[in-house]
Amino acid sequence: MGHRAHLFSLRLGFALREAFKEAPYDLSRLGKDLMAGLTVGIIAIPLSMALAIACGVAPQYGLYTAIIAGFLIPLTGGSRYSISGPTAAFIVILVPIVAQYGLSGLLVASIMSGVILITMALLRLGRYIEYIPESVTLGFTAGIALVIAVLQVKDFLGLHIETMPGHFTEKVMLLASSAAGFDAGSLTVGVLTLAVMLLWPRCKTPIPAHLPAVVVGSLLAYFLNQTGYSIATIGSTFSFALPGGTIGSGIPPILPDFEWPWLRVQPGEAAIELTWQVAQDLLSAAFAIAMLGAIESLLCAVVLDTMTGRKHSANSELFGQGLGNIITPFFGGITATAAIARSAANLKAGAQTPLAAMTHAIVVLLALLFLAPLLAYLPMTSMAALLLIVAWNMSEAPKALKLLQEAPAPDIAVFITCFSLTALFDMVIAITAGIILASLLFMKEIAEMTIVRDVSQNRKLVDIHLPGGWMVLKINGPLFFAAADRIFGELSHSYTEQKGIVLYLDGVPLLDSGGMSAMNKFIDDCASRNIRLMLADFQTQPMKTLTKAGFQAAPGCCDLYPTLAAALEQIKNQEVPA
Repeated sequence: MGHRAHLFSLRLGFALREAFKEAPYDLSRLGKDLMAGLTVGIIAIPLSMALAIACGVAPQYGLYTAIIAGFLIPLTGGSRYSISGPTAAFIVILVPIVAQYGLSGLLVASIMSGVILITMALLRLGRYIEYIPESVTLGFTAGIALVIAVLQVKDFLGLHIETMPGHFTEKVMLLASSAAGFDAGSLTVGVLTLAVMLLWPRCKTPIPAHLPAVVVGSLLAYFLNQTGYSIATIGSTFSFALPGGTIGSGIPPILPDFEWPWLRVQPGEAAIELTWQVAQDLLSAAFAIAMLGAIESLLCAVVLDTMTGRKHSANSELFGQGLGNIITPFFGGITATAAIARSAANLKAGAQTPLAAMTHAIVVLLALLFLAPLLAYLPMTSMAALLLIVAWNMSEAPKALKLLQEAPAPDIAVFITCFSLTALFDMVIAITAGIILASLLFMKEIAEMTIVRDVSQNRKLVDIHLPGGWMVLKINGPLFFAAADRIFGELSHSYTEQKGIVLYLDGVPLLDSGGMSAMNKFIDDCASRNIRLMLADFQTQPMKTLTKAGFQAAPGCCDLYPTLAAALEQIKNQEVPA
């Protein structure tokens, strides 16, 4: 159990405590943390804005999330190298919330999701991440990636579409019908940004591709705008009002301020009215956010564990994620969770402790305060290009293709189900349906593994000559409800003229209440036909089930024997009728 203790532990600030206990924190480790935080902070600045825009809110709210949640979660959580902030996975959930309830509804839903995450941590549910099949996670992440990519087409092509429809197929049809009206300047900037991001890694420099890509895209957009083109930028698309009444474009260069989440609105929005009906509606969204946040953050921690050989505390991480999502909305931040790509970049940049993630939040804060005028020049099409790369990486297309080529048919069916339902309907429906389908298919496969063999002539097992009408049957596999009905049904149908049957059960590792019920029916059936039944060699778990159920042998009708040899000895000594 010791090697699995991390799945059950819950300590506030687990990762930070463990990192400092491991070795003295000297200047060398501090320097590595600072450099890693600087590297990831540079990556997070444009990504945080792009992800906020994709969710339907102004870009500064993405920066607020990276600052507040990005600092609080590593301070209190259970994964040493995770970087938390806005992530692409949430886009498909958050867009409908913003469309219906505005920013205030989104912030309230985030707080509710944080409460759910903390509840999951207190109930020690972090370990259950082990039970989500890979076909499910690959399916819904690929589906989310497809939805994200489709949502970026509008800005990438510079299309003038006022409102995007809600359903995925309607979005695709509208984009297809509007594609001919693309803006050549926006498309050029987007393609160049995309090209730099794809080609830059070949330079083998420590500078992340996001930075040169958006710089090149911004310079080209600025030049084209000076020559008569009209390429949308952060500054031309978003505006803000300062407390003194000053109106500015782009993002406000001020610290995130405290405000009740249900009162914070964007221009043109009204604050939500906290009624029981609104709370009920937001609860379903909050549950979806919490489930996805838990899956994303714990999968990220598992990936980092694989890369480092260390262990995270699943419940501590859920607690930190919950705390971050409760506090962040009071300062304007949206939903946050761990981001796998940024976390991996943090580790590769030399991070030693959660201080690297906390440093990344400070870097984003400094960018907000001192670089806001420059950030206003970022083109919307470049933001879309960044998210297209994020969507591609998120899809894990090579792994998904490998699954489709090599996995058994049930895994492929689960993958396709989750992928399709995520894109066409809802991620929660997809995950629920995927887990249920995977569970049913798994039970079917396990049930089919349970078989019965006639070993009456196997002299290694049966070393006596059985009397006429007697036989020894060996059952291999679990006798749970799905398998037991079939097994005992086959026995009742096939062996009706026997005088006696010995059931050799040492190959049965599990017997549940459904298996007990099916076995009792078989025993009653044998009694009605005057067939003597001997049950031999139960394993520990089935024997516990029998004892708990108060099972009693019926001498002369159904007898229990500790071993097959003991049952055969009874037959050999002619203590049963020949």
